Amino acid sequence: MSNSDVLEVTIEELKELVDTLVEEKLHRFLGDPDEGLELREDVKARLRKSLNSQAQGERGIPLEDVIKRFGLNSK
Repeated sequence: MSNSDVLEVTIEELKELVDTLVEEKLHRFLGDPDEGLELREDVKARLRKSLNSQAQGERGIPLEDVIKRFGLNSK
């Protein structure tokens, strides 16, 4: 492999690339764990409501509020 074959990427870009490749490989080996499962009717109803709200221009809860509510760290 010559130097011209190596991409110049940041550490974050490299980490993202590795994460994506690992995820793809695991999915190929293990498949989709939810394959064949059906959504419950209450979940379908919540998804429909969410999609309808979004289509009407309504906004959800800001990420910052969710982070505070559940005591999550952004990183």
